[in-house]
Amino acid sequence: MNSAPTFSVEFFPPKDQAGEERLWSALKALEVYKPDFVSVTYGAGGSTRDRTIRITSEITARSGLSTIAHLTCVGSSRDELIEILSQYKVSGIKSILALRGDPKGGPGVKWESTAGGFDYADQLVLLASSMGFEVGVAAFPDGHPASKGNFEQDIKVLLEKERCGASFATTQFFFDVKGYINLVNQIRAKGSKLDIYPGILPITNFAQLKKMSELAGSAIPIEIQRRVEAAGDSPEEVVKVGIDIASELSKDLLDYGVPGLHFYTMNSAAPTIEIIRRIGLR
Repeated sequence: MNSAPTFSVEFFPPKDQAGEERLWSALKALEVYKPDFVSVTYGAGGSTRDRTIRITSEITARSGLSTIAHLTCVGSSRDELIEILSQYKVSGIKSILALRGDPKGGPGVKWESTAGGFDYADQLVLLASSMGFEVGVAAFPDGHPASKGNFEQDIKVLLEKERCGASFATTQFFFDVKGYINLVNQIRAKGSKLDIYPGILPITNFAQLKKMSELAGSAIPIEIQRRVEAAGDSPEEVVKVGIDIASELSKDLLDYGVPGLHFYTMNSAAPTIEIIRRIGLR
């Protein structure tokens, strides 16, 4: 664990040229604050695979920042995963976030195996680790949607990923610090040394938040809902409230002693910059 908490950001691969320009603009604004690492997501069902590979490689080439590429088991055989990992290696990417991934219909849809592929993230962890990558995984303070409330099972899965070679985890976004602390306490009691980086989502759009929350299985506490709804129909007021909420959560997490904070930027820099300034992270 670093002596000072790390600061990291996450982007998603844009769908068009306008979105790509927005991403590069956000990255340029955030670069000033020297993120310890940048991660790039993989779309549901592996839908953005090629864009993820290209964008992650370009971030590494343009900025020199440490870049973590997401990789999922969805729709790829083992040989194809080896090919993707080899592309990452050539691009200078040293770290992977290994995920099982959601089927094309989302996390509620039944998982379908790919011929010659993997069904579990720990298999991908083992492969990426064997190829020399530093490997991170996902953690779920509010429980994984597929485990249907079986938190003990979530802990077992996380520990197995560590056994297979994972050295850190980033969490799904959450709003209650108690869930994160419980997760860390549970794995530490089992001897885990995984650094768990809490994922922070600055709320900028309540409808989008509700959709993401349903997909991720992350509960939105009633008090958070009330505060966002009180902002009314003003997008600016919603963003202000979202920054307040994320700043409070971040401060509580720093007081607890987290190894770092990982921000889900939604490809926008301003809210994250305001939060890290406010809490003194940069």
